[in-house]
Amino acid sequence: MLKEKKLSHYINNAKSVTIESYEKKIRIAILSSFTMNGLDDTLRVKCSEINVGCMIYLADYKQYNQEFLNPQSGLYKFNPDVVFFILDNRTILGEPYHLPHSLSDENKRNFIHSKLEEINNIIKIFTSSSKSKLVISNIQIPNYSPYGIHEMHTDYGLFEMTNDFNSNMKTISKKSDSVFIYDLNGFFNRFGERNVFDYRQFFYGDIKISLDYIPYLAHDLMGYIKTILGLNKKCIVLDLDNTLWGGIIGEDGFERIRLGQDPIGKAYVEFQYVLLGLHQRGIILAINSKNNLEDAMKVIKEHPNMILREQNFSSLRINWNDKVTNLKEIAGELNIGLDSIVFLDDDPVNRELIKTMIPEVLTPDLPNDSSTYAETVMDMNDFNLLKITDEDLKRGAMYYQNQQRQILADTAKNLDDFLNQLNIKLTIKTANDYTIPRISQLTLKTNQFNLTTKRYQEEEIKKFVLDPNYLVGCAQVEDKFGDNGITGVFIVKKENKSEWLIDTFLLSCRIIGRGVESAILSYILKNAKDNGIVKVKGEFISTKKNKPCESFFLDSGFQKEGTQWVYDTNNTIRMPKHIACSVEK
Repeated sequence: MLKEKKLSHYINNAKSVTIESYEKKIRIAILSSFTMNGLDDTLRVKCSEINVGCMIYLADYKQYNQEFLNPQSGLYKFNPDVVFFILDNRTILGEPYHLPHSLSDENKRNFIHSKLEEINNIIKIFTSSSKSKLVISNIQIPNYSPYGIHEMHTDYGLFEMTNDFNSNMKTISKKSDSVFIYDLNGFFNRFGERNVFDYRQFFYGDIKISLDYIPYLAHDLMGYIKTILGLNKKCIVLDLDNTLWGGIIGEDGFERIRLGQDPIGKAYVEFQYVLLGLHQRGIILAINSKNNLEDAMKVIKEHPNMILREQNFSSLRINWNDKVTNLKEIAGELNIGLDSIVFLDDDPVNRELIKTMIPEVLTPDLPNDSSTYAETVMDMNDFNLLKITDEDLKRGAMYYQNQQRQILADTAKNLDDFLNQLNIKLTIKTANDYTIPRISQLTLKTNQFNLTTKRYQEEEIKKFVLDPNYLVGCAQVEDKFGDNGITGVFIVKKENKSEWLIDTFLLSCRIIGRGVESAILSYILKNAKDNGIVKVKGEFISTKKNKPCESFFLDSGFQKEGTQWVYDTNNTIRMPKHIACSVEK
């Protein structure tokens, strides 16, 4: 189970945190229906631990209505990137929390409806006035009901009222791309109401989440912060012996490793199920193990209790090389940054090696007890997405297809031969309700082939799409091995009647080097020429990670003019011959 530091640790350390030294920064507002002592300090310290400077606006106690409804309030002046709005059941339900008998079922339903209308009104006003993400909590379903055992036979009892409120809150949130529900009820279920809610603290200061559990709440909220900033992890790299199964395959043999037959073996099966669940919604899995390849692959391919199979792993390093070298090779093969990787290994020596040699890789300390491996991964807040796209769901299969492409590349005569055999099809798509979430996601997390690394939330992309002075599009790439999905994005500003400016141009790392970037650029240039545009301008903004596209404009025929690169559309515009390009109408 997740072990958090004491609140006093965060309060003391918050005094020494300064935001100026951090490149990444975020503005967080906290509003609540009860006292939230220490949450601001805890978030400030937790952000500093991931090299993020955190500015926090903590609204006055129970002043959320005034903050949301007054356009001149401190909330709007603060201009947050994300707002955490934490509610509680006693405030929302009011007197019916203690005395549900005092209202008829019809009046109770009307009461809940009125509370939902209040919240919905707050959401509408705030989302129309702010670009911020809004994370609202649901409310806890209490363990006790004044109805006693009759609660479960009551048509509309206290539990039903709370369920109704939570269910409708979820429905309301789905209407806006910037509103999300934090499962506070789940938080109480996880840690236990009698642990989280301390009557003495409640009576003394209207504290409805015990001070001991504020760090745990902050841990959950950091899942939103990491995702908004694009700091969520993409890949889990796994050891094998005593990590994915019990025992050592090279010593114990196929028949005697522990996987599914006994309590210890069942723990590894459960762990694999958790990993498979993450894999199915877009987390890449890879193996980094010191082992005989033949022995290890026999387990992966043939063991009857093995949940993860060969096709679930996008990269395999099963050899006797050191794990640092293997990890770097895995990152290179997958074309992802080392800071996108989580490394899981039962051996503390290997973990310490990775922490020392590659600190960018997140290397959690797996417990000695394998029965807690699954819980350890479930407690991590590094794999969240605000929205899961079709590309996320297909990512595992896409990376497996990349392995097949690599086999083709290894047997091809040369690069041109390889590219011609791929039969690449590029489809240019316009931005719409279906593609905007993916476009935003790519701007938030793509680093290596990203000319400007500008980060845009969905709401900002939508505004560009509605603005006739912008051209927003994306590219879907397919080949003989399968569909890579939407892997390219461009945002072009139509500056005037003769000039366009490339604001954003990026390509997912997994398709770099196949000429797709040149094909997308050729489409933009031809589109500009067809619209009478004489010059297409662009800028390369250098970062620590985007060196792979440093010479892209130069290689594409652009000329340097000051800080910008410029292409004269009177020049010949060539589409790569090995790519069939079409435009979706």
